Amino acid sequence: MSDFAERLEALETRIAFQDQTIEELNATITAQWRVIDGLTRKLTTLEEQVRSGSQIADPSTEAPPPHY
Repeated sequence: MSDFAERLEALETRIAFQDQTIEELNATITAQWRVIDGLTRKLTTLEEQVRSGSQIADPSTEAPPPHY
């Protein structure tokens, strides 16, 4: 019976480590999705600004470069 108890204890230990690893991986993936979501929103905003031309300077209002 001690062989059975040792095997059972080894399996329980393994499961405990696997549960901990799964929790850590889940936290990592959740954090990465938050970053990806934020970057996606920023990219969408930048695309809208580029498409609308709101960030393009009007050459007539720009001062000439210092080398002129």
